[in-house]
Amino acid sequence: MPDNELSVLLVDDHALVRRGFRRMLEDEPGIRVVGEAGDGHEAVEAERALRPDVVVMDFALPSMNGAVAARRMLESNPTLAVLILSMHAEPGYVRTCMESGVRGYLLKNAMDLELVSAVRRVAAGEQVLDPRLGKPATGDACTLTTRELEVLQLIVHGKSNRDIAAVLGLSVNTVAVHRANIMQSLGIHNTAELVVHAIRNGLVSIA
Repeated sequence: MPDNELSVLLVDDHALVRRGFRRMLEDEPGIRVVGEAGDGHEAVEAERALRPDVVVMDFALPSMNGAVAARRMLESNPTLAVLILSMHAEPGYVRTCMESGVRGYLLKNAMDLELVSAVRRVAAGEQVLDPRLGKPATGDACTLTTRELEVLQLIVHGKSNRDIAAVLGLSVNTVAVHRANIMQSLGIHNTAELVVHAIRNGLVSIA
């Protein structure tokens, strides 16, 4: 790959969407799509294997949402540029992503989606926000660790502590501690209230 060519990893759970984005990007000189992934866990593994310059990723992914996947990637590769493409314009989703360290957030349903420009800009270190979005207020996503966001995602999907422990390879006691820490951090005292708060504030994906 030429030194001045940007490498891109595409992450979306719909193959047709990935194909469309790949075509948009590879029609441009100086950009190469080096890989694709269909969910959050695949995305993290692909980023570690391929080390792209930019990850273009949906927010609502199976198994791990885009914000958590971005955090995982940036923990091991802080210079990575992550651009989120989402159907969700709610400030909570935008805030959660930006607090996770992503550089851009665009609405994928925009007819005039300027994907190529956005990829080049985030690669150059700029922050890119879709002009249709309001400025996201600071919120509570940054008060939760990456692991706590993963646990919260599974709580919202109705998993018990034992189920969560099996999925994440943790002990049941460790999951219980994470659950208690999440509730304490957010000032919430029961699971039903926690689920509503997480969805309303874009802390998890319900896809």
